Amino acid sequence: MPSTTAITVSQLSRLVGLPGAPAIIDVRIDEDFDADPRLLPASIRRGFKTVSTWAPDFAGKPVVVVCQKGLKLSHGVAAWLRHEGIPAESLEGGFEAWREADGLLVSTDKLPPRDEKGRTVWVTRARPKVDRIACPWLIRRFVDPHAVFLFVEAAEVPAVADRFQAVPFDIDDVFWSHRGERCTFDTMIEEFGLESTALDRLAAIVRAADTARLDLVPQASGFLAASLGLSRMFRDDLEQLEAGMLLYDAFFRWCRDATEETHNWPSAGKPS
Repeated sequence: MPSTTAITVSQLSRLVGLPGAPAIIDVRIDEDFDADPRLLPASIRRGFKTVSTWAPDFAGKPVVVVCQKGLKLSHGVAAWLRHEGIPAESLEGGFEAWREADGLLVSTDKLPPRDEKGRTVWVTRARPKVDRIACPWLIRRFVDPHAVFLFVEAAEVPAVADRFQAVPFDIDDVFWSHRGERCTFDTMIEEFGLESTALDRLAAIVRAADTARLDLVPQASGFLAASLGLSRMFRDDLEQLEAGMLLYDAFFRWCRDATEETHNWPSAGKPS
């Protein structure tokens, strides 16, 4: 009989990267984390001993709790969260099962420091088009769902980064930027260790659209057109980012699940 308090690796892997994905809480002890300091995508580290203090942060959200082997720590924390009225499951087999199944894992060695509210803070040029929407989408879906993005005049990015302890991206002479013919989105996928078939497909579309090499993949022209249209629809960059998240969600799902699907007009006399 399927468990009502646990989720399998395969079930969770189908939710990762989607807008409705559950919050993933890593409660591994420090010794286990230090032995492999990678994280499941978009997961948050929390101490199991202090669950009563941080449980309210997840009110109203579905949660998956991950410990090393999917035993006492994750089961106990998930049970406590359910006591607080939070729909929570433990990951069956824990971190070890996810890793053994080659589940996507985020490298944390390049992860920026977090602010007092536990968020990473990023800054880039105003009026984003492709790369400067792609990167926030990747970060929020796979690295830090609560990340803060500041859009400012290009000349002010370095100073804002310095004064507000923000990480600059997609500008010249910074770590998170273009490298050769590859765009900042490629850089983030590589540095966070997020290579996957679906993300690699999406990266090819982003790269072609962002670098005006529209002949590289057939989806690039339409993707660029949609991106430029969004930039004309919104004066506020943060509103544009929120709208753009849906565009990237749709292309990610196509890259993951629908590349072989075609649209055919039904023949006469046949049901559609």
